[in-house]
Amino acid sequence: MTPGPDTFAARFGLDDAVYGRLIAAALASGGDFCDLFLQAKTSNVIGLEDGEVNRAFRQSDLGIGIRVVAGDAQGYAFCEELEERSMLEAARVAASIAKSGATLPPQRIVRTPLPDRYPAARPWSGVTTEEKLPLLARLGQRASAADPRIRKVRIRFGDAESHVLVVDSSGRKAYDLQPMTVLYVFCVAEHEGRIEENYHAIGARHGLELYQPELLDSVADEAVAKTLLLFQAVRPAAGEMPVVLAAGSSGILLHEAIGHGMEADFNRKGTSIFSDRIGTAVARPFVSIVDEGTLPSARGSLNVDDEGNPVGCTTLVENGILRSYMHDRVSARHYGVEPTGNGRRESFRQMPLPRMRNTYMLAGPHSKEEIIRSVRRGIYAVSFTNGQVQIGAGDFTFYIKTGYLIEEGKLTTPIKDVNLIGNGPKVLADVEMVGDDLVIDQGGWTCGKDGQSVPVSLGLPTVKVSAITVGGEG
Repeated sequence: MTPGPDTFAARFGLDDAVYGRLIAAALASGGDFCDLFLQAKTSNVIGLEDGEVNRAFRQSDLGIGIRVVAGDAQGYAFCEELEERSMLEAARVAASIAKSGATLPPQRIVRTPLPDRYPAARPWSGVTTEEKLPLLARLGQRASAADPRIRKVRIRFGDAESHVLVVDSSGRKAYDLQPMTVLYVFCVAEHEGRIEENYHAIGARHGLELYQPELLDSVADEAVAKTLLLFQAVRPAAGEMPVVLAAGSSGILLHEAIGHGMEADFNRKGTSIFSDRIGTAVARPFVSIVDEGTLPSARGSLNVDDEGNPVGCTTLVENGILRSYMHDRVSARHYGVEPTGNGRRESFRQMPLPRMRNTYMLAGPHSKEEIIRSVRRGIYAVSFTNGQVQIGAGDFTFYIKTGYLIEEGKLTTPIKDVNLIGNGPKVLADVEMVGDDLVIDQGGWTCGKDGQSVPVSLGLPTVKVSAITVGGEG
């Protein structure tokens, strides 16, 4: 979506003179740096159950967050209006963290040109509810008619547009218009008195143009197929065994059990197991992991991060060697490196933190078929839900929603009610084979950290781990 005119100037009459006064007030007691984060966001949600709308609402959010940085300390305040008197009061509150005397005056403000990684042909601001409902009705009808065992279909649809402006005391000003949409289809099925439920989701930085008929049909079909598969599923025997992670959505294990440990704030505080591992081997030479912010229209992509920093690709692990953490401004200064464009926040009410964007393992030298053939007895994990992770140590428990037994090098019986129990860094070290079939999953992933939620994407090629504890039948 091409950013276009700055909405904060057009709608609220704010200009560089106002921003300069706010920054000056925030730095009046000293401090090394100040930034302003302005946001005007509108979001819509529609829910359908069995073809009938059961919820629909719109939310609007508006405000500014003002941060003062003094060394590793940060002062922060926000207000939910863009009237100068209120914003100046917030600036004075943020200034209370810094008592170091005079600092450099704010620099001349210059707008930074940004790339356009998520153009929207049909922006959500111009789409009515009446245009959305037939698309959702089509989804529900297709899923309901797919199989007589389908008893209930629930749909949750959301769209949003967020106008963001970041201005800082170095003189940078970056304006972005960020679209988002997410669609979930849940199915409940019954067969011989047994009930199963599953879902499928997609999410992206797109407008209405995303929802072409063939995509809607594929989402409905996938939700139905995932649900009906559970009627064939068994609970496997428990024990430690090889686990093959399917390409795509099983990247959630990489995200949760390994990715968080590579966010720089956990390492700066010494709570991550990776805090002293830069430059050392954490995996085999064919394993490389990146956090990418530039994938076109991906849910975790950005034109600029929430500190106004440029966004690129952060190489975390290169040929088995830990090369970098994900940095925001504060952690980058601590480590004496440049920010990596990973400063993110849920809204103007929160300070930025080092956060993931689109995190995935690069493709490797093995084929999927070769990987599965290498396993005599194990499991093939396709999708996960309900994971728990201890971020510092990387210990995890993940529930496999969809998967298969591997017997004598072949996929056989579907499985369910399976937990994987292990340690993320150990799993990374125990990766034995990496497939050549990388898939970036575009499900509606949302990452939580310190009470803040941000949209992300994730991915993985087919990966074989030599052994993970599987919780199944005793």
